[in-house]
Amino acid sequence: MTDEPITQVLNRALGGDRAAHEQMYRLLYTELLKLARKHLSGAALTLNPSALVHEAYLRLLTRESAPVRDRRAFYAYASQAMRSVLVDYLRERGAEKRGGGNRPITLSTELGQSIPSGEDFERLNEALLELRSADERCFQVVEMRYFGGMTEEDIAARLNVSVPTVKRDWRKARAFLFEQMQ
Repeated sequence: MTDEPITQVLNRALGGDRAAHEQMYRLLYTELLKLARKHLSGAALTLNPSALVHEAYLRLLTRESAPVRDRRAFYAYASQAMRSVLVDYLRERGAEKRGGGNRPITLSTELGQSIPSGEDFERLNEALLELRSADERCFQVVEMRYFGGMTEEDIAARLNVSVPTVKRDWRKARAFLFEQMQ
């Protein structure tokens, strides 16, 4: 399966074509579900991977923006939607913004790592918003890599930068987030 047919299906679905919605869902659901499972594994949340994918999918279909250029662009946006769903979910649960005894977390380069607990995730989200203010590209690298499960090569292609630049941004973002989480 090449990127071109999927890209066409994505654009038709995002343009309101109901048949394309169903086709897109069939084509991408399994991959999005795997990504959601990786993020939620070991997390103390009642949100299940299917619910995360469904909520993110609904947000994807209601977005208003330019057509999707390729799979990478779609997964970049899907990673934003999943992060947004997780943040909203945790806020609804009434997670404390800053609780005593929270342990610091660090982002791992392994895609199989789970998301942190509710309080830690809220702290991470606040640190990510600070990172976005300080360096938008570093924020995008974290979002695509940590939440989107994208490879360095895919991120580099999506951001139109080199792989070494993505690696530098990843290191810089991790250092920034570590400092913010202290």
